[in-house]
Amino acid sequence: MNLFKFAVVCVAVVAMWGCDQGQPTPPVAPGPTPEPAFVATNVEDMELPESAESIGMEFKLIPAGTFIMGDANGDEDETPHKVTLTKPFKMGVHEITQAQYELIMGFNPSEFKGADHPVEMVSYEDALAFCRRLSELPAEKVAGNVYRLPTEAEWEYACRAGTTTKYSFGDDDSFPGDYAGFFGASELGDYAWFLWNSGDATHPVGSKQPNAWGLCGMHGNVVEWCQDWYGDYPSGSVTDPRGPSSGPWHVFRGGCWGFPAKQCRSAARGRIDPSLRFAYGGFRVSLSPSGK
Repeated sequence: MNLFKFAVVCVAVVAMWGCDQGQPTPPVAPGPTPEPAFVATNVEDMELPESAESIGMEFKLIPAGTFIMGDANGDEDETPHKVTLTKPFKMGVHEITQAQYELIMGFNPSEFKGADHPVEMVSYEDALAFCRRLSELPAEKVAGNVYRLPTEAEWEYACRAGTTTKYSFGDDDSFPGDYAGFFGASELGDYAWFLWNSGDATHPVGSKQPNAWGLCGMHGNVVEWCQDWYGDYPSGSVTDPRGPSSGPWHVFRGGCWGFPAKQCRSAARGRIDPSLRFAYGGFRVSLSPSGK
C-alpha cells in the first residue's frame, strides 16, 4: 500500500469514525489534503450518451417505509431513532463505475484504474456535478428525471433492506469479544470488499452478493457520499429527514477496501470535508419516481 493510500485509510478509521477503547487501534497518519481540481470536459465538446440506461446504470425501486436508524451498540453518533420515509425512491444497484463517470464527465480521476471498478477520488461537489450532467441527458430530460445523491436516511434504509442486524445479512461476529469488529467475519467477505480481503484496492462492482433488495456493494469497496451535512441524530421520531442545513462536513456511508468490519456496518457513519477527494471515496445515485 503506498503512502497516500495508507494515510487515507488510517485517517478514515481513526479520525472520521473513531475507535472504541476495546478495539485494536491502527496507526494514525497525517490528515488528507485537497487534491487539485479536475476540469470536466465541456458538454459541447463531448458526444454524450442518450440515457442512464444506455451506459449500463441499473436501479431498484425502494418502497416507502419505517425503520430504526442507528445502532444502540455502535458509535456514540449512532443514536437509534425511528425514521419514516413517506415516498418510494430508486437507488442505484451499483456504485458509479469509472467507465460511466468518464462517459458523463470526460475524464477518470481514479487511483485504481478499471472500467468496471467504482470511480473514486471524487469530492462531494464532483458527485453533484455528475448527477446534474446525468439529468441533462436527452432521454432523462424528456422523462423529467432528476438524479441526486441519496439522503443519509435513504442510504441506511436501502442498505438494511428490512433488517435490524449489524449488516444486511446478519450480525456475523465470528471472532470473540472486541476483536470481532476489527478483524471481520467470514460472511462479510461474501458481501463486501473490505480491509481483510481487498488486497488494498477496489474491485469490479457487482462482484459480491447483493442485499435482499438487490443492491450490491453497500458494505464495502468504496464509501459513498450522501446528500446530508453531518450532524447529531434526533432523539425522537422523524419523517423524511435531510440532516442539518449546513456544516463543515458531509456524510459518507458504507465500508470500503481499507476499513475493518466495524466500519462496514449498516449504521456506521463517516464525515469529511466535501471538497476533498480520496482513493476510498465514491458514490451511487438515486432518483425519485416523480423526478423530484
